[in-house]
Amino acid sequence: MNKVSVIGTGYVGLVTGTCLSEFGMEVICMDVNAEKIEKLKEGILPIYEPGLDSLVKKNCRSGRLKFTTDMKTAVEKSTTIFIAVGTPPQEDGSADLAHVEAAAREIARYMNRYKVIVNKSTVPVGTARQITCIINEELSRLNRKIEFDVVSNPEFLREGAAVRDFMHPDRVVIGTESEKAREILKNIYNVLYLIDVPFVFTNWETAELIKYASNAFLATKISFINEISNLCDKVGADVHHVAKAMGMDGRIGSKFLHAGPGYGGSCFPKDTQALIRIGQNAGVDMKVVAAAVDVNNRQIEVMVDKIEKRLGNIGGKTISILGLAFKPETDDIRESPAIKIIQSLLNKNAVIKAFDPIAVENARTLGLKDAPVIYCEDEYSCAQDSNAVVLMTEWNQFRNLDLERIKKMMRDPNFFDLRNVYEPENMKALGFYYEGVGRR
Repeated sequence: MNKVSVIGTGYVGLVTGTCLSEFGMEVICMDVNAEKIEKLKEGILPIYEPGLDSLVKKNCRSGRLKFTTDMKTAVEKSTTIFIAVGTPPQEDGSADLAHVEAAAREIARYMNRYKVIVNKSTVPVGTARQITCIINEELSRLNRKIEFDVVSNPEFLREGAAVRDFMHPDRVVIGTESEKAREILKNIYNVLYLIDVPFVFTNWETAELIKYASNAFLATKISFINEISNLCDKVGADVHHVAKAMGMDGRIGSKFLHAGPGYGGSCFPKDTQALIRIGQNAGVDMKVVAAAVDVNNRQIEVMVDKIEKRLGNIGGKTISILGLAFKPETDDIRESPAIKIIQSLLNKNAVIKAFDPIAVENARTLGLKDAPVIYCEDEYSCAQDSNAVVLMTEWNQFRNLDLERIKKMMRDPNFFDLRNVYEPENMKALGFYYEGVGRR
């Protein structure tokens, strides 16, 4: 049986380790955070991801999935070791590789035989070569001669759909210069190979760039349609119809053409900035990506201006925010447009009430720590006595609100639909002042 270790039990590491154990492999998930590991042993997950908790419990019961803080055990007992640690952005936008480099050194320290080190973290071009150098240096320092290979195997997991994305991916990218490592990875992903998932075998640098290029392109689609939505507001067009017609063109496609308050989360903001920095280091001005980032940053101001234009001086006005996570089916509030808009409204002395089905605790303790936000137990108590409701995250329960009830509860029936969930004409017929993004 193929034995695998995963270093890091964050979003990528936990999903990777769990799904590989579901594929029938023996997996050790290692993390330096002892409290997190103890909770995982008890079946308590550090993240919200639909379907993941049941898979963790199932594979722990079967004995295929184990958690530890012992790097030595994780390295010695496995042939294949995935590095899935964080690469947070630095002040200049570049990825911080400190955790990746530390993991590589620790792996080298405990290597006892041939290993395949698979980088699953999102890293700049050249990192696989850097990892190879680090491991060689450490082995040389320890006076050991042990064969190993490094593989770049980027992840393409969407928060809220990560389990499905891992088990039914659009493609698997494997960057390696070793035929031996290539065959080992093919064996690990054999379940996907058998169901005809496309595999892209390439070199290290190409595999590393594919992840950044993919995310930057999707971020650019979002920024493009948001810029079109702002034009729609000015000229009286409907961005919903524009995007629908655009998406019917097979060369364009309908995905990620949904106007809104901008992209957020742990990937797009970080990866676009990192790609710009990679370009700068290589002497290439990434103008299109930089423009996408600029449009996304300005979109927050555009949304706040919509609210302020309608309400006038918002100081003392009560504004109800429905949704705090950057997207539905996750508790992730990192770079969430909702958090940024709330912070801007608070700076203008608005009274903020907020509700999210999952992300309230993260907002309270992380994104909006110490901020004077009134957290509500449901969407209706949130709307009570408000001057405006702002729909920020398109959770399913927000798609079919009892709008007549909400209207009666509000002081002023102003509804800002920043995800274009509702039809403008229907909202106006109910007596709301309604404004979407590129739709009135």
